[in-house]
Amino acid sequence: MISQTNHNKIIKIGTRGSKLALVQANWVADQIRSHHPDTEVALVIIKTTGDKILDVPLAKVGGKGLFVKEIEDALQDRRVDLAVHSMKDVPTEIPAGLGIRVITEREDPRDVLISHQDDGVRGLPLSARVGTSSLRRQAQIKTFRKDLIVLPLRGNLDTRVKKLIQGEYDAVILAAAGLNRLAPDLGEKKVSYLNLEDFIPAVGQGALGIEMRLNDIDSYESASFLNHPKTAAAVAAERAFLITLEGGCQVPIGGLAQLDNGRVHLSAFIADPEGEQLIRGTDAAPLGQEAILGVRLARHLLDQGGREILRRIYQFQG
Repeated sequence: MISQTNHNKIIKIGTRGSKLALVQANWVADQIRSHHPDTEVALVIIKTTGDKILDVPLAKVGGKGLFVKEIEDALQDRRVDLAVHSMKDVPTEIPAGLGIRVITEREDPRDVLISHQDDGVRGLPLSARVGTSSLRRQAQIKTFRKDLIVLPLRGNLDTRVKKLIQGEYDAVILAAAGLNRLAPDLGEKKVSYLNLEDFIPAVGQGALGIEMRLNDIDSYESASFLNHPKTAAAVAAERAFLITLEGGCQVPIGGLAQLDNGRVHLSAFIADPEGEQLIRGTDAAPLGQEAILGVRLARHLLDQGGREILRRIYQFQG
């Protein structure tokens, strides 16, 4: 605990303890220190349920907020003032009294395939073993190539890369944002960025969200300068889409919004886990109507067959 001196404000940031989470939280802390020189910033590391359960695919763990609940508890208990999350991990339901009030400028939202050879997915050998615990990634890659064998893969980025290097997998799929932020040693492995036309990322992927108590004006003022309006609008459209579908990590759903000439363009999909049926759609709306856009596209995909896909998935999981 940092003691308060010279009446300077102390901001406590709650974060997971993974290397990536610490890089992200330290970046936010450094930005606040630079912008507010009289403010002291301390990180408070909090272990979440998702960090404790590493031997089970996330889709089978169940529940929402696997990587944020304990941090949100700390916010509500005033043990921390801010929380830094990867927006793709933030559930659609935020506890009363809390809110994601700042969303930083988005990193690269794409997924990347790391493998032993060039040419990305097309270059993988027949029946190659691909590591990922994301049903969204599994569904899309199985749609692209039915022969690939998708195997569960959990752990931090270094662990996943190590398992690839050791030959447990022929390829692994990761978020480009995490790869760019950590820049691990990949040895001779090849990195292929998956194009957004074929592989739609997770809702919020690449963006950081700063959560805080809604009535905490001081904390908001300390971090509000980090908010990136264009990214915030894009993520709002994506999350409206996800909220309408009541989706989470147990369902293969993806969505990405991008801004162009004052309009928000949203691409999204719903699929079954094996990629046998994948329903995609795109829509656009003027800036300021991003929530309407997300709801509208979600309803369209539901009417195109998405409702039946979700019914089967939830019936199976139940």
